[in-house]
This record gives sequence, C-alpha cells and structure tokens, in this order.
Amino acid sequence: MFTVTTDDGTFHVADDEGERGQDGPFFVVYRTADRERRYGYYCSNCESIDVAMDSMRRIKCNDCGNFTKPDEWDSAHE
Repeated sequence: MFTVTTDDGTFHVADDEGERGQDGPFFVVYRTADRERRYGYYCSNCESIDVAMDSMRRIKCNDCGNFTKPDEWDSAHE
C-alpha cells in the first residue's frame, strides 16, 4: 500500500486490489490505512484519483481516458 496526496487530503492506494484497465490497472483507494473507508480508484497509467464508475461498473479515468470494459454486456443498454 502507498499514499497519494491531493488538495482533498491523503489517500491510501491498495496496490494488491485492482481492476485491469485498457492502458494500466486501477487500484482501490481508501481514506484510511486500515481499509475501512473506501474512496474510489487510482489510475496507474497517469497516477490520478480522478476516476469515475458508471452504472455498468465500467471504470474510467477522467484525466487520461484509461478504462475498463463492463463485467457483463447487454445490448439493451446501448
């Protein structure tokens, strides 16, 4: 685990918990070192925590565009 500091504070990145992205993995970010308060994801491609997840659980970095594919695909969502 390593820490990242932004204007919003210090966050703890669990480099052993993640999702495979198109350009690099996304790692789970926590507010606390004990992993009790989950915050979001860290993009390892551009080292940003400005990451969003949509209703289909696709993860996308708002800085570099790195993304994951959805776990399940349903043509009704298109």
